[in-house]
Amino acid sequence: MIEKVTLQMSENGKFRTENGTGCESLNPKALLLYAAAQCSAQTALMIMQKERITPKRFEISYSGELSAEEVKSESVYSSFHVVYNVECGSEDDQAKASRAIDLTHEKYCGMVRMLRMIAPVSHEVAVVSTEPAKA
Repeated sequence: MIEKVTLQMSENGKFRTENGTGCESLNPKALLLYAAAQCSAQTALMIMQKERITPKRFEISYSGELSAEEVKSESVYSSFHVVYNVECGSEDDQAKASRAIDLTHEKYCGMVRMLRMIAPVSHEVAVVSTEPAKA
């Protein structure tokens, strides 16, 4: 079974679940993914802000493959996958956002490091620019 949590950045720079549910509605396995998504998102956003960029849109999804077909207390994660989707205003910001995400995932996010001790953590990054292409 795959458990998944998706967070989206709001106008005030906070990350909320895509359906607006709070932590109290998540099971403990999903809470682990939620915590990892919050850590990764906030770390990446902090690095981007140090580079003086604010993404127009930022969404992050964490999914985990569980060892059972349904969530049980004894089920454990066998792998994790992270998808970063970011929309920037320019090509320069696009490159900085990509670098911030790579640094987050490979070096600075403590939750990613902890999850790697449990199971493999793969990721994919999609950073797009809304600036018209230069001729």
